[in-house]
Amino acid sequence: MPGLFSYPFINNNLMPAKNIVYSQNGFNAKHVNIMSNDNQSIHEFDLNLICEYFSGVERQGPGSPEVTLKALGFIHHLTNKSRIADIGCGTGGQTMVLAQQIPGEITGIDLFPAFIDRFNGNAARLNLQDRVKGITGSMDNLPFQQSSLDLIWSEGAIYNIGFERGLNEWRKFLKTGGYIAVTEASWFTDERPAEIDSFWMDAYPEIDTIPAKLAQMQKAGYIPVATFILPEECWTEHFYVPQVAVQEAFLKKYAGNNSAEELVAYLQQEARLYDLYKAYYGYVFYIGMKI
Repeated sequence: MPGLFSYPFINNNLMPAKNIVYSQNGFNAKHVNIMSNDNQSIHEFDLNLICEYFSGVERQGPGSPEVTLKALGFIHHLTNKSRIADIGCGTGGQTMVLAQQIPGEITGIDLFPAFIDRFNGNAARLNLQDRVKGITGSMDNLPFQQSSLDLIWSEGAIYNIGFERGLNEWRKFLKTGGYIAVTEASWFTDERPAEIDSFWMDAYPEIDTIPAKLAQMQKAGYIPVATFILPEECWTEHFYVPQVAVQEAFLKKYAGNNSAEELVAYLQQEARLYDLYKAYYGYVFYIGMKI
């Protein structure tokens, strides 16, 4: 889910926070270490607490149905026999959008069982359960056969193992001519203010400019098909704004719980930084075809 947590954090899948390892939509560690707002101490957040928080919002990272559909417009030749994987699927917000537009069998993978439970519930609610299934798993140990997939999708999640590593390791699962479509945090400029540069270099040192990311995609064995920047509303109205009510209820439920209060404070700080420095960075959709 794509801010730090989704990384957006949390990608799907927030911006990645230092030492956080999770899929957009999920984590592969028992707890997360996050710097406090004064940058003087590190607090551990129980993953169950984080999972509960993000289960309360539709998206676990920046994005929107419109952006998912725009990216999908660059993918061709999918049929009823196509096999698609959504890696770091979270609760499946983007997966359900895909499933309602394209044929084929879709498998969503996330590390958090609670997210997968909601994913499968959403699929059933939309009567998609016959061809859309969520399973728990890790993006660095995928259960697919080589050359078995027609499309790999990953919104706000690939940063968990790294953009370059993900492109290289996941390529073997795609058929020749198959597509990969991922969102990745990227710099919009060659220079930026020290505060946001330091923040991102600490959180995700692999962040780079769009031309650099495209070069990595081409080097990994893909033809770059399309690239576009996610609009601001993907961060604001689709990600940060829905969290306001969740934060209020979360803090009320966990009144006096330092971990819960620090978690919310950190997420609020992330939203503040985006508001200040959104001209310098954001998520970019990268779509490539295996050659």
